[in-house]
Amino acid sequence: MTSTISNLVLVKDKDAYAADENIKINVKFSLTGDLRNQFNEKNWTEAYVKNDNQFKLKYGIKLVTGGIRKHSPGKEIDTYRKASIFWTRNPKLVNPMKEKRIWVQVAKNFEPFIRLTEEEVQQELFDFDEEIMLSASELGKGVHKISADVSASWHSHTWVEGDDEKTHSNEIEININ
Repeated sequence: MTSTISNLVLVKDKDAYAADENIKINVKFSLTGDLRNQFNEKNWTEAYVKNDNQFKLKYGIKLVTGGIRKHSPGKEIDTYRKASIFWTRNPKLVNPMKEKRIWVQVAKNFEPFIRLTEEEVQQELFDFDEEIMLSASELGKGVHKISADVSASWHSHTWVEGDDEKTHSNEIEININ
């Protein structure tokens, strides 16, 4: 099994806009497969022991509109998420079921998150909901079909091979009056 970008959807806040309004589109997707499955407590503990304690996931989102002459409205997202694997005796982080000392901090847009379960860490690192704002006047009057190009890449680590994934979303329609 490999890793893939899945569940890619574009969510608009409404169907029709005035020419002077801003359009908000949320691009939602997940990374599934080997990458997600292998980023578990057993593997990140082993990675920490081998001094492989940083994971960087680069991703990009670009809206696309137009038929033959495509263009990219709005601001393209080109950023990353980072997971830092660390050791602590902090009593506030101890799982009541067992003594756990190796933890993961996920940084999304430079904001750190520490989650208590494997599933929560995986959701924080591999589930995306990015908001893109664009001006309706940038598109002009009429009905517009918008889709998104999404990419993600990462390097090899002790627990996963490096890869580069790309996909294209289905179109949504936006009407500008």
